[in-house]
Amino acid sequence: MKNLHTALIYLGLDERLKVSTPHSLGVLSISYPPSAGSFRSDIATSAMKPVLDFLSRTGSAFMVNAYPFFAYKSNPTNVSLDYCLFRAATGITDPNTNLIYTNMLDAMVDAVYSAMDSLGYNGVGIVVSETGWPSSGDENETGASVENAMSYNRNLIAHLSSGKGTPLKPDASTEAFIFALFNENQKSGPSSERNYGLFTPSGLPVYDAGLVRSSPSAAGSPSSQAPESNSSHEAAWCIAKNETDASVLLSGINFACGVGGADCSAIQSSGSCYDPPTLASHASYAYNDYYQKRGRNPWNCDFDGTAVVSTTDPSYGSCQYLLKR
Repeated sequence: MKNLHTALIYLGLDERLKVSTPHSLGVLSISYPPSAGSFRSDIATSAMKPVLDFLSRTGSAFMVNAYPFFAYKSNPTNVSLDYCLFRAATGITDPNTNLIYTNMLDAMVDAVYSAMDSLGYNGVGIVVSETGWPSSGDENETGASVENAMSYNRNLIAHLSSGKGTPLKPDASTEAFIFALFNENQKSGPSSERNYGLFTPSGLPVYDAGLVRSSPSAAGSPSSQAPESNSSHEAAWCIAKNETDASVLLSGINFACGVGGADCSAIQSSGSCYDPPTLASHASYAYNDYYQKRGRNPWNCDFDGTAVVSTTDPSYGSCQYLLKR
């Protein structure tokens, strides 16, 4: 870090670019109550103090990876899920400071603040370099689900967007990075380790964390270069492209019929659009139902490049494709 900082000074960039390094919350020996937070004795003087000295001198932040999921997973009986997911109706009071904590992430951050203060570094800020929640896990990984992952990240974004700091540092807003953008399907370890992503490896959303644009009014209007929506023009349907890889089609169907909110009852075994029982046919129906309900915008008919907008009605026999004008 010193070498990198020296190089930035040489380039005149040291005030614009700061150097730090992420730490596991495992650097703490005590994290509860937050006011008692302290670094492990085997690294406090030899490692943490030199790092904090560097961060203090250069105006950089201490980076920590904080995962309330691990706390819940290890003790689901005594750790409140609502407390972990920013949904607690009542808070937990720190007996030493009488500060009230309504979510575990704030408590984790304040435990690190207390640990730094115990070494004499109360002016160093904190950045949460990783936080997130898995959408799937093994049988013994309690709490790993799409519902909880979506709740955690949506509530995290809302909490941080409020600009409020932690109970210990109410005027210091917290910056955090969501882990991760994509599921890591080839990662080893428990199933949860492969399922922290907001998107699948093929680019399809696992769930909407509040960052997926589904209409021009969401996340800003499309740029002037974006293709126009078909919502107020000619009739249009979204269908699957021919000769598309089966695994990608299946991922598209799973997304559209799952968190995408498409009504896929017609392509079930007793449904009016089950025949022909092919992935391409079923994908076309699912893609179109999602496309119609999401506003018939071009970005609603992509599905990792496996879909295309058509002006020809794909309905046949008793199978009627949804069309909204």
